[in-house]
Amino acid sequence: QVQLVESGGGLVQPGGSLRLSCTASGGTLDGYAVGWFRQAPGKEREGVSCINSSRSATFHAKSVKGRFTTSRDSAKNMVYLQMNSLKPEDTAVYYCATTCVIVPGSRAYWGQGTQVTVSS
Repeated sequence: QVQLVESGGGLVQPGGSLRLSCTASGGTLDGYAVGWFRQAPGKEREGVSCINSSRSATFHAKSVKGRFTTSRDSAKNMVYLQMNSLKPEDTAVYYCATTCVIVPGSRAYWGQGTQVTVSS
């Protein structure tokens, strides 16, 4: 069974950078579009970015566009979320998933999440 695992979260000062990684244990990310999502305390989970299976297209939410980039390395079975110019409002638990939209009851695979805290 495919399990997604995120890593790279942590505490960073405003204006700093982090790179999140997502990999699949027990399987491959090849053939899947992969989405990054985040959920801040008391808020709904929201989509941050998406990269299609062929790496030819990416989408970023308006709130992160120009600051975050998404990429994938099939040889390493990894998808990355490079986050620059971080703001306190980027603080959240970040998840990767084999979907770019949240559909209740879908069979997409989700990771357990990694905490990102932006604070001085």
